[in-house]
Amino acid sequence: MVNDLLWDEFQEAVSQKLIRHRSIIDVWSKFQEAHARISRAIAKSVTNCGCIEIHAAKNQVPPGGDLSLEELRSFMDDHVDGHLCQNCREVIEEEFGRLLFYTVALANIVDINLYDILIKENKKLAALGLYHLS
Repeated sequence: MVNDLLWDEFQEAVSQKLIRHRSIIDVWSKFQEAHARISRAIAKSVTNCGCIEIHAAKNQVPPGGDLSLEELRSFMDDHVDGHLCQNCREVIEEEFGRLLFYTVALANIVDINLYDILIKENKKLAALGLYHLS
């Protein structure tokens, strides 16, 4: 119950704070910009700071196909080495906050309650488990 109140309060707060740029086109472009800023902040963590490194390669899965999905998870790599430094973490968190703000603003414009979406997606994950995001 508290969680849905938090989401509702956040959606209402975004609705109240977004005054000048309420057009769906403005919000949509700000949403896209926020997404790009997250990508840029992660790239800068690699190229400017160096606190994380990306080593992407094909995931190596043993032949035979007799692995359970849980066992298969151990062969999947996120290709990130290292950990975000405090500065990079703060920048990326701020950018995610901006993305969350514009996500909620866009949802508000089209009259979608994100808590309802969260509940639906959580039910899908519970029902479909590992198959959901294949």
